[in-house]
Amino acid sequence: MESDREFAVFGGGCFWCTEAVFLEIKGVTSVASGYSGGHVENPNYYQVCNETTGHAEVVRIEFDSEQITFKELLEVFFATHDPTTLNRQGADHGARYRSVVLHTNDAQRDQTAEFIKELDASGGLPGPVVTEIAEFEAFYEAEPEHRQFYSRNSSSMYCQVVISPKVAKVRQKFAKSLRS
Repeated sequence: MESDREFAVFGGGCFWCTEAVFLEIKGVTSVASGYSGGHVENPNYYQVCNETTGHAEVVRIEFDSEQITFKELLEVFFATHDPTTLNRQGADHGARYRSVVLHTNDAQRDQTAEFIKELDASGGLPGPVVTEIAEFEAFYEAEPEHRQFYSRNSSSMYCQVVISPKVAKVRQKFAKSLRS
C-alpha cells in the first residue's frame, strides 16, 4: 500500500535551523529551505534579506502521515523556536524571520490555531504566541548554497552556536521520533 504523503510549510527563523531540526524526524521524507508568504515571484536570498518581497525564510516539509501527524510536526516546530517573539529568533531579526505556519488545508489551519490556543493556556511560554497562521500560496526553493546547510557546514561557528543546540534539543526531547 502506498504511503499518504502530505506537506507542511513552517517558518521559525533561519531556515538553516528549521531544516536541520526536521531532517532528524522519522516520517519526514524531505525538507527544502526556501521562501514563502510574500508577494514577489521567484525571489532570491538577497531580495528576501532586504525585506522587499514580504517572504519569510521557511521550510517545506514532505511527510508520511502514516508515520507522523501534522500535530506531531507542530510539537517539534514550537519546541525548537521562540514563537513569542515577533519577527525575531535570537540575534536574527526582521519579518523574514517571523514565526509562521502556512497551512495547506483547513485541517492544518484549525490544528495550528488549536495548538497555539493550548500553548497560550499552558502558561509554559514567556509570553503569548505571535506565530502567524496564513494560507499557503507558493514556495520558492532557496539557492543551492542554502540547502542542507547544517549537514555541509556543521563545524562552522554559526552552526555550532545556533543550530547544534536545537538539533541536540530535538534528539533529547523527541528521541522516540528520530530517524533510525
